[in-house]
Amino acid sequence: MAQERAISNVLVTGSEGYLGSVICPMLADEGFDVVGMDVGWFATGALVPVTRRRVIPRDVRDVEANDLRGIDAIVHLAALSNDPLGALDPVLTMEINHHATVRLARIARGQGVRRFIFSSSCSIYGESDGAEIDESAPMQPLTAYAKSKVLAENDLAALITDTFRVTSLRNGTAFGISPRQRFDVVLPNLAGCAHVNGEIRLTSDGSPWRPLVHVEDIGRAVVACLRANDREFPGGALNVGRPGANHQVREIADAVGRASPDCPVTFGPASGPDRRTYRVSFRRITEELPGFAATWTLDAGAAECAHVFAKIGLDRATFEDPRYTRLAMLRHLMETGRLNDDLRPGRAEAVA
Repeated sequence: MAQERAISNVLVTGSEGYLGSVICPMLADEGFDVVGMDVGWFATGALVPVTRRRVIPRDVRDVEANDLRGIDAIVHLAALSNDPLGALDPVLTMEINHHATVRLARIARGQGVRRFIFSSSCSIYGESDGAEIDESAPMQPLTAYAKSKVLAENDLAALITDTFRVTSLRNGTAFGISPRQRFDVVLPNLAGCAHVNGEIRLTSDGSPWRPLVHVEDIGRAVVACLRANDREFPGGALNVGRPGANHQVREIADAVGRASPDCPVTFGPASGPDRRTYRVSFRRITEELPGFAATWTLDAGAAECAHVFAKIGLDRATFEDPRYTRLAMLRHLMETGRLNDDLRPGRAEAVA
């Protein structure tokens, strides 16, 4: 029997985003030959130094077969990637997050790509009370973003063959420091608010549950999927996170308070219940993915944010800069004519 060839050449879509800017260097450090692909919407902002890499400047909707020549595996991160961004235009969200994802996978399979690792989300569970739920739980998406992930997962599963293997990594709510930082995710947002404003400001009643996962632990899951042999490679879906890492939003605020003493927790005028609440089990990924172990805790993540924000002297202008909030940045690009309503390059971009 021929020896199984190891995965070597990896394409990462969304390579210049919040996750990609962390995961690409991790893959390179692990010895993979990494090529990025990114549309460039967020390429101008860097909170901390960025590791340079070869990047194909491409909208994921426009991938061509030649882009995938010689690629062994694809790590597909590119998307309109949170609930507010998905609500900007639900039809466009489906076009990019669902249809373009499936089109990419079909092209990849035709080009002999062996593995497709899809960045999905625990938000597909929507609303669930009580005990932790595993990957077999009903998917009850409440937003356009979550619905797009459900549809993509289902269609990707239909493309699996013995030579084209797919797994969907259902990431928890991400936290942690990235060169392409985002302040529209809960822990960095609260930590940034504490550093800049001297208070930890909640816009809900703090009761919703969120499964949290550090960006580096998402990277560890990707590495483990690429390292696994064909027999070990986990098909289907995996919740990505650390056992015990389900927290209510008020717990997250308390952790930020421990890292930033003397910052009181306050509730803004929009405070109220949030239907998006779920606790998930991370048992399967811990037991079935060889070499994977999530290490980051909530308190360690809060301390990391407090340390980095103090070190770089995070100020209000940077905290509120559109480059670090996805919806604000896309609106800025559209208002300045760099993007059209369909998020294609606008007249100002063409002139530049």
